[in-house]
Amino acid sequence: MQHNSLLIKNAKIVNEGRIFEGDIFVEDGLIKKIDTSISAKSAHVKVVDAEGNYALPGVIDDQVHFREPGLTHKATIETESRAAVAGGITSFIEMPNTVPQTTTIEKLEEKFAIASKSSYANYSFMFGGTNDNLAEIKQVDTKTVAGLKLFLGSSTGNMLVDNPDVLEQIFSSTNMVISVHCEDEQTIKNNLETYKKQYGDDIPLKFHPKIRSEEACYLSSSKAIELAKKTGARLHVFHLSTGKETQLFSNKIPLKDKKITAEVCIHHLWFSDADYDEKGTLIKWNPAVKTKTDRAQLWEALLDDRIDVIATDHAPHTLDEKNNVYTKAPSGGPLVQHALVAMFEAFHNGKITLEKLVEKMCHNPAILFEIEKRGFLKEGYFADIILVDPASPWTVNKDNLAYKCGWSPFEGTTFKSRITHTFVNGHLAYENFKYSDQKNGKRLTFNR
Repeated sequence: MQHNSLLIKNAKIVNEGRIFEGDIFVEDGLIKKIDTSISAKSAHVKVVDAEGNYALPGVIDDQVHFREPGLTHKATIETESRAAVAGGITSFIEMPNTVPQTTTIEKLEEKFAIASKSSYANYSFMFGGTNDNLAEIKQVDTKTVAGLKLFLGSSTGNMLVDNPDVLEQIFSSTNMVISVHCEDEQTIKNNLETYKKQYGDDIPLKFHPKIRSEEACYLSSSKAIELAKKTGARLHVFHLSTGKETQLFSNKIPLKDKKITAEVCIHHLWFSDADYDEKGTLIKWNPAVKTKTDRAQLWEALLDDRIDVIATDHAPHTLDEKNNVYTKAPSGGPLVQHALVAMFEAFHNGKITLEKLVEKMCHNPAILFEIEKRGFLKEGYFADIILVDPASPWTVNKDNLAYKCGWSPFEGTTFKSRITHTFVNGHLAYENFKYSDQKNGKRLTFNR
């Protein structure tokens, strides 16, 4: 029997700064009613008893690399969106550094066409800026595209935007959110040269944060912020990795009024340079995982609202690719399946409240990108809902990984919490390590 109605009973609902016990009634993919007690009026209603577990809005991940088109030996939109719903991520925004790059309207629409057939989660894509595609940038439909992505560091080869005049023109000519990867190219090149002279290509991983240094990050992010202030652009700085950078951001303005915002990623909140000896290239990211002090300062800035969003920067590579010497091992790793349960560990350890966690992973990405009817548990909103059991431990191993690349930096980690159900647009996409065959992701739209 096809159910187009769903009733979630007995949930601890986490939404807009409160936790309260209640029921959620869903019809035709939308939340119709939230109340303390709702009874099923018909046999056609699917009833799910949450048994006192938490009900959260679906997580919105504002930065992922799903590798399609062109790099599908690492990942595809289908495989990684499936891993995402297993991790409670019901909407994602994917980056433009695929092959070919998403730097024309035509290539952007080709990606949307792929996702419309293959995505388990809701989706949007960033349009990539380069030194020479300003005319294309001006044609982007801001109601149907998440935003603009600029690489101000060498993470992605020839997508580097390093012409100051072009940068200023881009900042001055779009009202879209401009998301930036900030690392100073020349500083990194100089540092790399120093270590190569000493070690050749096989540089010990512990020097990664010295090569992609605090100075490289701060120099680039402070310049981007200066330019945003000069031009009035709407700037979002991705994946802060240093304590020093957190000083560049304000918590004095409500998020909806902020012109300059910041994100931190799971790996910068979880790992530190003390983990390089054990994890090696598996935790090689750009920007680099830095010191324990940096990690503590990132947490502080997250909790006092200088940092607005938690994301993953999910960027899988094959193990063969990662198992190379320093200069040949690519940066990035898979994270969407384990991001939320990792943050629940921080909740269990008293580092963050669930209300704050939901604010940073669900509400704020929706506010920041002006996503229509998502990111909150509200009547009239799309029914993107996750149920989390906070006391059902499980250990990450190869058998329960959903990533195409088949590995995780969290292998061997035991998480106390488990995502039991993920609903995407009212459809049960995932339940206790079992996946639906149906792909119910929709293209995100924006209130702009």
